[in-house]
Amino acid sequence: MDELKERIAGEITLSESPGSTMKKWRELFGISQIDLAKHIKIATSTISDYESNRRLSPGVGVISRFVDALFTIDDTRGGNIRRSLETATNNKPEKVPFYTLKDFNIPIKGTDFTRIIEGKVIANPNYLDNINIFGYTALDSLRVILEISPQEYPKLFGATLERAFIFENVSTGRSPMVVIRVAPIKPRIVVIQGISTVDKLAIKLAQIEKIPLLTTKLEMSEIYARLAKI
Repeated sequence: MDELKERIAGEITLSESPGSTMKKWRELFGISQIDLAKHIKIATSTISDYESNRRLSPGVGVISRFVDALFTIDDTRGGNIRRSLETATNNKPEKVPFYTLKDFNIPIKGTDFTRIIEGKVIANPNYLDNINIFGYTALDSLRVILEISPQEYPKLFGATLERAFIFENVSTGRSPMVVIRVAPIKPRIVVIQGISTVDKLAIKLAQIEKIPLLTTKLEMSEIYARLAKI
């Protein structure tokens, strides 16, 4: 088992809620319960029971088959998720002063994320219903723009591309959205913290990219505290 497989298997094994962690990784790979069950050759209801924690924690054998299935199915689809995760893992940054990475133990719907941070939707509210995010990156907007190189940009995504970017120390919101517009990979949700009025160009860019754009007046310390409970 390679390093990435071992990491996923280890996370499931050590999780306080192994079934929820299995669900997180299955959804991250974009695989349905039906397809996964067919590959592992167990009932779909068994997968559902594990993920909803109605069944006792899976054993090592089940976890190993589960992880192998994720990668095998992804390989038949071109291996895009594996490559993204391997790139993110290899580039995972040390703790730095101007951005913070956090992955959730379970996926969270875009609408629930918005509610938790008391977000006000500025652009693309309809997309939130269909978004699941697996983590967030909080960024000091000015320092990221000035100090991070294009080669380092993928580090901001950690282990998953399905995440929200939360920008602080922002004046209008234009600069963060310009960066995202030209970047090769995009977050699923963008949050501008601490401002009430967002630049019209920022809103337009969010609309073009089809990314929900939110604002929140919560302090970052409160945002961290609330999201830590997920």
